[in-house]
Amino acid sequence: MKTIIAITGASGAVYAKHLFDCLCKNGAELHLIITENAKGILKDETGIDEGYFKRKNVSIYENSNLNVKIASGSFRFDGMVVIPASMGTLGRIANGYSNNLISRVADVALKERRKLIIVPRETPLNYIHLKNMLTLSRAGAVILPASPAFYHKPKDIDDIARFITARILNQLDIDNDLIPPYAEKD
Repeated sequence: MKTIIAITGASGAVYAKHLFDCLCKNGAELHLIITENAKGILKDETGIDEGYFKRKNVSIYENSNLNVKIASGSFRFDGMVVIPASMGTLGRIANGYSNNLISRVADVALKERRKLIIVPRETPLNYIHLKNMLTLSRAGAVILPASPAFYHKPKDIDDIARFITARILNQLDIDNDLIPPYAEKD
């Protein structure tokens, strides 16, 4: 599986770390874009820096560089996940404003009808945020808010992050056992 992960400067870096770790464990070929703001958030929230992501099957790109293979429609990939998605990035993607690599690759995903999963991490949401999410949904993106359930009785932040990661993997058609399925009570 060839997947693009875009990490923006919104809070919620733990979600990106969990997704990255799961996809690496599954042997995926990963293409990673980390914004400058995200680098600081990753360090503050998880204690990791960009070096954490340097692995054999991982290519890392600068968000300011549009002259790379993943910015082309001829580059075939299975899915792109923007996690966590800042409202600024979400707005640029929704409005076709491809001024950086994340928004360009997301634009490519939409035009080529490839899987695009947006994981917004903001609350409360205003009219503009909601309108942009609706626009993206209508264009074919999956809006997957970082809104975990609690039926699996999470014990820590990692359990909460695993819930969101499981939902993303489901959208990418990757089987996983990160959380137990919902069980109906008798």
